[in-house]
Amino acid sequence: MTVNLYPEVAQIDLVLLSKLLLRSSVRVSSPTAHSELGRVHDTSSLSKLLECSGKAMADGELVNGSADNQEVASSAKKSGRASLLDSGEDFTMLDDVEDDVDDDLPPLEDAGGGKKKDSSAKDATKADQTLSVEQDEWLDVLGNGQLRKKVVEAGAGPDSRPQRGQNVTIHLKTTLTDGTVVEELPNLSFTLGDGDVLQALDLTVQLMEMGEKALIEAGAKYAYGALGSSTPAVPPDADLILEVQLLSADDAPELELMPPSERISLANRKRERGNVHYQRADYAFAINSYGIALQITEATFRVDISQQEEEEILDMKVKCLNNMAAAQLKLDHYEAALRSCVSVLAHQPDNVKALFRKGKVLALQGEYAEAIKTLKRALKLEPSNKVT
Repeated sequence: MTVNLYPEVAQIDLVLLSKLLLRSSVRVSSPTAHSELGRVHDTSSLSKLLECSGKAMADGELVNGSADNQEVASSAKKSGRASLLDSGEDFTMLDDVEDDVDDDLPPLEDAGGGKKKDSSAKDATKADQTLSVEQDEWLDVLGNGQLRKKVVEAGAGPDSRPQRGQNVTIHLKTTLTDGTVVEELPNLSFTLGDGDVLQALDLTVQLMEMGEKALIEAGAKYAYGALGSSTPAVPPDADLILEVQLLSADDAPELELMPPSERISLANRKRERGNVHYQRADYAFAINSYGIALQITEATFRVDISQQEEEEILDMKVKCLNNMAAAQLKLDHYEAALRSCVSVLAHQPDNVKALFRKGKVLALQGEYAEAIKTLKRALKLEPSNKVT
């Protein structure tokens, strides 16, 4: 299909015209058309030509002229070269001048920009190939594009990868996607898989080799989420770039052989991490951290322990159970929350927080008589308490 833009201009292939005008040279489908087109000298006429041709291309129409033009398009398609015009559409570049083009027209390279165009096309092709290779180097950890890992410096081999439950130490540099440095920690230690750190780190460090340096792209979901963070300062819904080097990985010490003071300290760190998850409304992660803290407090002792240390261990256990019950309530896990409350009351029958939460669970389960009885007991012990 061809379009006459002006009565005196022969049929002009709009796609060819737009490309050739951009290359400072005009080729048309016949010598007659070329001679007639020479009459269009003023800028307004040229603007009209460009406007009309641009409109046709913006509408997504490929306007084909003669059979010769179709052969040109076919030849160009085979060559695989492409260029983006201002219309935003992809169009095939011309490779060769057709026989019916006026021989008086200068070669495209002599018209200006021809050779540079070819060079640019080659450079673009090389850039695309390089980009493809670089993208292949990224490991999509979860398959959703939200957590990617790239090895910057190889480590000691697959056999040196850390295992879940081991204590690892990494060098960590955290930046926003705009390059803003959030924090840099030269020796960050944590237990792999316990939820002590960002989920992005828990999931990717276990894929690293000893000594390996890696770049990790973490979507907000696996970083600080919709809330962001005040310490370190991270905006809401911010994606992060994590530069990580795995420095060491060691088996965790046996709990039974740990000094009581160290076990209490370890359990408290896990509980506090659970509190962080709870405050961020990550209740499932909070329950996981509280559960780990409970395991630490409940492990048997194969070392000497004083009466005071036993009381501190019990107090830590009660705190973990109470906090776990609160998180379980948030997830509507009523039976689990009730068990947690009952465990607290087995150690401390007058624990007001456990009584209030037990009463709330019973009410939600329809056990109204027992709920009222439990809540009255809690109010009697502490009338001003507003535990939820």
